Amino acid sequence: MSAPQKLFLALANAFPLWVILGAGLALWEPATALWFQPNWIPYFLGVIMLSMGLTLGWQDFTRVFKIPGTILAGVALQYLIMPLLGFFLARAFQLPMDYVIGLVLVASCPGGTASNVVCFIARANVALSVSLTTVSTLLAVVVTPVLTTWLVESLAEDLTGTRIEVDTLGLLLKTFQVVVLPVLAGVFLNHFFHAWVRRVNAYTPFLAVLAIVFIVDFILAAKKDEIIATGFSLLAAILILHALGFILGYVLSRGLGFREKDCQTISIEVGMQNSGLATELARSNFPDFTLATVPGAISALTHCILGSLAAGACRIQSAIAHRRPAQNMERGQ
Repeated sequence: MSAPQKLFLALANAFPLWVILGAGLALWEPATALWFQPNWIPYFLGVIMLSMGLTLGWQDFTRVFKIPGTILAGVALQYLIMPLLGFFLARAFQLPMDYVIGLVLVASCPGGTASNVVCFIARANVALSVSLTTVSTLLAVVVTPVLTTWLVESLAEDLTGTRIEVDTLGLLLKTFQVVVLPVLAGVFLNHFFHAWVRRVNAYTPFLAVLAIVFIVDFILAAKKDEIIATGFSLLAAILILHALGFILGYVLSRGLGFREKDCQTISIEVGMQNSGLATELARSNFPDFTLATVPGAISALTHCILGSLAAGACRIQSAIAHRRPAQNMERGQ
C-alpha cells in the first residue's frame, strides 16, 4: 500500500474526530457549513453507500449462508431493539411530532457504514460487521418504511390525538434509490472492474466520512437555534437510544451464546445507525415537519462518540484477554 493510501485510511479511521470537530465548528460558526445545499443530501448519501458497495464482493453475500444464525440474530436485534427503544423514548420524553418522526426514523434505519470502521478500530469481527451492515441495509428497503409507518402513526395518536398518514410507498422508493441502487452499483463495479476498484478503495472511505460530516454539519448549522431551544429532552432521548443499543446488543448476543468478538460486533452494529439515511428520509418524505431532520444529525454525532468509546473498551478488553494467558504461563513456570 502506498503512502497516500495509508494516509487516507488513517484519516478515515479518525472519522469520530472529524464528526466532532465539524459539528463543533458548525454550531460555533454556522456560516462554515451553510454553503451546503439540502438537495445535495441524497447525492452525498449515494457517495456513502457507493463506497460501501465498492468494498463488497459476492462472497460477502454468500457468507450469510455460512453463518446464518449469527447474521439472523444480529439483524433481528438491530430491527427489534432500536425501533422499540425509539418508540418508548419518544413517549417517555413527550417529544414534539417533528422530533418523534426523526427519532423513529433513526431507530428504524439499518446499521451505518461507520460501524464497519469502528469494528476495525475495535479489532472486532469486521467480516461479520460488513455482512450485518449489508443485510440490514438491503432489508431496509421494506423494513424501515413499514416500521416507520407503524410507529409514527401509533405515536401520533398517542401523543397528539391526531392521525398522521405516512407515505409508506414513498419511503420504500426513496430508500431503494439512495441505499440499494448505490450499493449494488458498487458491487457491480467491484466485480467487473476489480483492478480499478482496488486502486481507489483506500480513498473512498474518507470520502464517505466527509460526506456524512457535510450532511451533519449543515443540519446542525441550519437548525442551531431550534436545537438549542429544544433543551435536554431530545439530546437525552438520542443518547439513551444509542447507549442502550450498544449495551443491549452486547448483553443479548452474549445471552445467545455467541463468541466475544461476535458479541462486540453485534453491539456496535446495533448501537450505530445510518443517520444520514434517516436525515434524507425525513427531509424528502415529511416536508411539513421541518425539524424532523434534527434527530438524524444529533444521532450521527452521538453514535460516533459512543462508537469511539466502545472501540476503546473493546481494545482494552482484548488486551486484558491476551495478557491473561501470558500471566498464567509465567505462574506455571
